[in-house]
Amino acid sequence: MEDMERYLRPTPAINCDHPLIIEKAKALTAGKADGAEQAVSLFYFVRDKIKYNPYVELHELEHYRASRTLERKEGYCIQKSVLLVALARAAGIPARLHHADIRNHLTSEKMKQAIGTNIFTYHGYAEMFLDNRWVKATAVFDIDMCQENRIFPVEFDGQHNAIFPSHDLDGKPHIEYVVDRGTYDDLPLDEILSAFDKLYKLQSTLEGWNDLITQENTKRSPKHSA
Repeated sequence: MEDMERYLRPTPAINCDHPLIIEKAKALTAGKADGAEQAVSLFYFVRDKIKYNPYVELHELEHYRASRTLERKEGYCIQKSVLLVALARAAGIPARLHHADIRNHLTSEKMKQAIGTNIFTYHGYAEMFLDNRWVKATAVFDIDMCQENRIFPVEFDGQHNAIFPSHDLDGKPHIEYVVDRGTYDDLPLDEILSAFDKLYKLQSTLEGWNDLITQENTKRSPKHSA
């Protein structure tokens, strides 16, 4: 049997011992009969109440901390997945991160120009240990974003793996899993930033990326003000 204790411990990013995380986990799992029901409640909160926004700061540990994402109410795949793992751990459900390189065939032209590719390295999703096995849970694209872009929302029942679909509602290619980076009990931030720099030249384009963040969030703010 795998040592489950390390999948319940807090880490600097997965700060499941933070009062806000504990309070939210308790509220979301109250009255739920078992781990699967609790996991489903946590999943849909992170999927839909934490809005998907790829235009976020991503070069420091603080940008990934679960409690900060909860307060910010938005984030991109890794940040949202860190939050889901933290909430699960706070609820007593062993949880970990899984990373993979994916190709998003529906990536916007602006994003492709910004990073130079439609490959997203170290895409992050959560895994929770339910009914004696690990179950994948990709609580990334919120329901509003899916409806606006005609893509299938990822659904989760606490029993079956929930990952991105390969095609959108119109039958066009959507997500292709390219490289499996494996599972982690903590956020491998150094690995992630190294991969970002190698693929996207993050450090050399950080000023431009921050300008893009400002532009995109200025456009989004009237619609997504919460």
